Amino acid sequence: MGGVVSDDILLARAYLSRVAEPACIPVWDCVRCLGPVAAARLIRDGAGSPEVSAATAARREHADPQADLDVAQRHGIRLVVPESDEWPHFALAALERTGRARARTFQAGERKVSDSGEPMPPLALWVKGPGELAALGVRSVGIVGSRAATAYGEHVTADLGYGLAGRGVVVVSGGAYGIDAAAHRGALAAGGQTVVVSAGGLDRPYPTGNAALFTRAAESGLVISESPPGAAPQRHRFLTRNRLIAALSTGTVVVEAARRSGAANTAHHCLTLGRPVMAVPGPVTSPMSAGCHDLLRRENDPALLVTCVDDVVAVVGAMGDGIAADQRPPADPIAGDVRAELDVLDPVARRVFEGLPVRRPARPDEIAQRCGVTPLEVIRSLPVLDLAGLLEASDAGYRIAARLRPRRRRV
Repeated sequence: MGGVVSDDILLARAYLSRVAEPACIPVWDCVRCLGPVAAARLIRDGAGSPEVSAATAARREHADPQADLDVAQRHGIRLVVPESDEWPHFALAALERTGRARARTFQAGERKVSDSGEPMPPLALWVKGPGELAALGVRSVGIVGSRAATAYGEHVTADLGYGLAGRGVVVVSGGAYGIDAAAHRGALAAGGQTVVVSAGGLDRPYPTGNAALFTRAAESGLVISESPPGAAPQRHRFLTRNRLIAALSTGTVVVEAARRSGAANTAHHCLTLGRPVMAVPGPVTSPMSAGCHDLLRRENDPALLVTCVDDVVAVVGAMGDGIAADQRPPADPIAGDVRAELDVLDPVARRVFEGLPVRRPARPDEIAQRCGVTPLEVIRSLPVLDLAGLLEASDAGYRIAARLRPRRRRV
């Protein structure tokens, strides 16, 4: 759904954001089945399933969504919902897929909730800043690591954040002390965009010592939270927050991490979502690098070893960006530019592009048959391809952009 979002939907989503904890399986599934307005009414009346009632009992009678929206407005915070044009459908498509699968297993009887956070999409996002939320996931990198970072870790992180931002990559992290803060500051120093994904309400930045960093990030990029204003950054919200860092990033770099850490938790979410995980090696004597080394030597799905910006861009950026100029193969004079544009996109979006007709416009279901993905995946990829200038839309359907179509030779 695009265009202006109704007040009923905004109030319903604000209410749901208050009464349910992030990544709550039964509430998310209830909203998916009934829609936000009907689900909010059901929950407020206490008429939902036992699981939904139990998950919302503590707050459903006292939540005041209009008050939350008023507080948000006073702090320059807006509520972004799945029904709005600003919703990051492209970045959250993987969470949508894992969320539906987890909802099915929950209904089938697998009720034990993971301590590391369930792979469910957010019900809504509280957002501050001018950055393009809908474009996240196309060319963005998560950088995560220990709060108790070493000088080595902070130095490597600042270089990565600065270098990536200088190449137009959005840097995503959690706003914490240590590696997170170094990543954000590096990106800001380069004049680039950074995204802070917070575990608490945006009216109360946490940690308070990084409040100025939150403000700077919101001036050019974004600060995001699933929790409404006033919500405290409780421990379980950090774990569920990590899945958003993984989802909103094209790939994630772990710079320093202990064996049991939030960074390792983020890496786990990346694997669940099919996102690449990269790790920076450190001294073998440093416990702050033990988690990175564990990720690198895993037998199944080991992390990719990276040591510099070129290594990271080679994974998430355009083809050849990470190769020195004198080592690059000769450019394809016909397809080189297009190939570079496509390489920054998600694999599904690339497949959808390959299914676009050159001459006659096609509807989404026709494109789905041509490229072998579902119509829903086509619909989610079309805005990304349009944003990249790779397609042409009309009332008749979609086709490759005119600038990419071969010109007919004149006889």
